[in-house]
This record gives sequence, structure tokens and C-alpha cells, in this order.
Amino acid sequence: MRMQRCRSLLLLLAVCWTPSIAHADDWPQWLGTQRDSVWRETGIIAKFPEGLKPKWRAPVAYGYSGPAVADGRVFVMDFVTDADTKGNPAARPKINGTERVLCLNAADGKELWKYEYPVTYQISYPAGPRATPTVAGGKVYTLGAMGNLTCLDAATGKRAWTKDLMTEYKTKPPVWGCCWHPLVEGQKLFCLAGGEGSVAIALDKDSGKELWRSLSAKEQGYCPPTMISAGGKKQLLIWHAESLNSIDPETGKPYWSVPLTPNAGMSIAEPRKYGDYLFASAAFNAAVLLKLHADKPAVDEVWRGKANTAVYSVNSTPFIDEGTLYGVDLRGELRGVKLESGERLWDTFAAATKDGKQASSATAFLVKNGDRYFIMSETGDLIIAKLTPKGYEEISRTHLLEPTGSAWGRDVVWSHPAFANKCVYARNDKELVCVSLAAD
Repeated sequence: MRMQRCRSLLLLLAVCWTPSIAHADDWPQWLGTQRDSVWRETGIIAKFPEGLKPKWRAPVAYGYSGPAVADGRVFVMDFVTDADTKGNPAARPKINGTERVLCLNAADGKELWKYEYPVTYQISYPAGPRATPTVAGGKVYTLGAMGNLTCLDAATGKRAWTKDLMTEYKTKPPVWGCCWHPLVEGQKLFCLAGGEGSVAIALDKDSGKELWRSLSAKEQGYCPPTMISAGGKKQLLIWHAESLNSIDPETGKPYWSVPLTPNAGMSIAEPRKYGDYLFASAAFNAAVLLKLHADKPAVDEVWRGKANTAVYSVNSTPFIDEGTLYGVDLRGELRGVKLESGERLWDTFAAATKDGKQASSATAFLVKNGDRYFIMSETGDLIIAKLTPKGYEEISRTHLLEPTGSAWGRDVVWSHPAFANKCVYARNDKELVCVSLAAD
């Protein structure tokens, strides 16, 4: 009887324990499950232990594309070439190679399948694809640097459909290539294309059939399509090289448009909604805070950026937390800014740059977990820090990857990591690593 009770207790413990393993969070797209830079798993380490080592390493080739993690698989894009990808970025030479979509086992990093196709780059910074794969409904959607949009079966890698956006819409990639991360909502896939009347497009996610096209601009920009709810409607935000636009995701009909012209067409960072505020910014003083109407899709301008105010994002998307805006500025300053006024509260180079010194377009990616942030620096360091209106408090850091990319004469990692299964998944131009961050 005692042995039977013991077995019953062990069985009960096993049943109670299983859900915590089975319901580990995924990171199926750009900026996480809700595309909001929030990692919602609990039971994560308070600080990094000494000698932190990866669970596994997997070889990859060139690429800025961040990994996506879903259903026990890791998806990432890369670019295989024998050409020099670190030459003069202004030259934009033709570089032949192969873009690949890799699917790895999230538990051990072993390759499950790959899909590849030949491509010729003619863009600045030609070191691989930029966009993070989007996993939804058993499919994975990928975008190459020259506009190759592909839908694959997530389990097998079998191609469902593909489109050469630049050819189909009679346009060309912007200077730094196609960077917008595909967005799936309901039956629709939202993406950018370019050309007259087709900066934004909606496709049937299963067939690739065009459902609508909308907007014109001299260049597409780099900002991903972003969905918000405001004024009693869902609104699809498209920030191209000339303006920030809201359109009806069902029809493509424009709701409103606000002029916002970044230098060199560099609309990169995703607009951020906080309550009834909407903030967008880019390098060189292009920033605006808008007030969203409660009763209809419309906005009022609250303030525009000017010298010594706001934060002007380059490669990373800012984060708004309890009325304070945190983001990385042009020279690598991580700033705290009062959202309602644009007043700068503090700044530091510690998170984004080597030795705490300014560096042009220096980058750090911010992800919130509980009451602290995990910050991936272009130096290859992963940092745990607290960000408050009073300042930056660094708690712990570890060197995760060697910076193998090149920017402005320095070595960098410009790829957003994924946080899933109580792990961080991060890549450079040589390897993708998985490191456990579980508290136990």
C-alpha cells in the first residue's frame, strides 16, 4: 500500500510538472510573440554566472536576420558567398551567392531542413538577409535582402509559394536592402513592395495572391508593417521614406498620414504605441509624438523632435515603459526620455559601444523581462540592466558572441536575438548559439 501511494505521488508530481515544460514561450517573429519586445517567461536568472556556456552552437553564414523560435524549431536566414562582404559599402557591387532558410532543432541545434535559392546582391552592407522569419499557422514566411518573399511549410521546408517582389512590382530595393519583417494577421500577410501605388501590399497568406495594394513613395523605407488598435479600429502603420501612414488592413484604404521624412530614407525603427500615444523616430532629428483619437482613426501632433530632445533611433526599436521612452541614439547613446514632452533625462554609452565611447550608428537591442531588460549590444555582450527615469543600472553582462560584422571600421553584431524556452538564441556571421537563462 505504501509503495502504491509513493508511485501515485510520483505520478502526480510528473503530471503537475509537465505543463511548465510544455508551455515554454516561443519567439515566432520579429520582437517576439506580440511584436512588442517583451519576453514574458518567468524563472529567468537574476544575473549571469561565471563561465556561462552555450547549450549548443550551429554553423551559419552571413546575415543580419534574427532567429525565430516556434514549436521546437529555430528558423534563421543567411547568405553564402565567396565574395567580400566587408568592402566599401557605398560601392554596392554585384555579389553572387545563395540565400538560405535554415530550420534547426531548438533542443540541440541540429539541422532539420534548409531551403535555398541563388541571388545577386547589389546593396550597401551586403552581408546577408535582414528580416526575421515569421512563423504562423504551420508556415514560415521569409524575406530576402533583394525582395524574395517565400512561404514554406514549417515542419518540412516544402515551398508553398514565392514572389520576387522587385520584379513583380517593377521597383528596386532601397540602398540597404529589403528589411521589413513580414506581418501575419488572420488570413493576411502584410509586407512592403514599392512602386507606384504598391508600397504596402496584403497577400493571402496561404496562396500568396494579392488582396490589395496601397500608397506611393519615392522609396519603401525599412520599417516593418505594424498593427495597432485605436479609434475603434485596427490600423496598419506603414512608415516609408516620406511619411507615417495609417491604413485599413482590410482594404488598404488610407486613414491618415503625417509627414515624417528621415535622412536617406532611413525609416527603420517600428513605431511604438503607448496608451493613446504613438511615437516614431529615426536618425538625424526625425521624431514625432502623436495623440491617437479615441473615436476614429485620426491623430493630433503633440511634439516633433529638435536638437537636445527625444531619441533618434537608428537600427533598434525604442521601448516605452511607464511614460518613459528608452532608445539608442545615432552615436550609441542609450537615452531615457520623458515621453509627453521629449525632454532628455539621461544617457549612457555603456550599453551599446565598446569601452563606453561614442560610435556612429552603434546598436543595442532592448527586450523587457519582468522589471529589468536584456540588452544585446553590438559588441556581442548580453546585458541585464534596469532602466528607470533616474538612469541606467547595469546588473550583469556576459560575452555571448564575437562581433563578426563590420560597420564604420569596427566589428559589430547587428542581429536581434530571440528569447524562448528560457534561453537566448543569437547569431553572428559564423554561428548561431543557444544559451540557457533558466534560474535553475
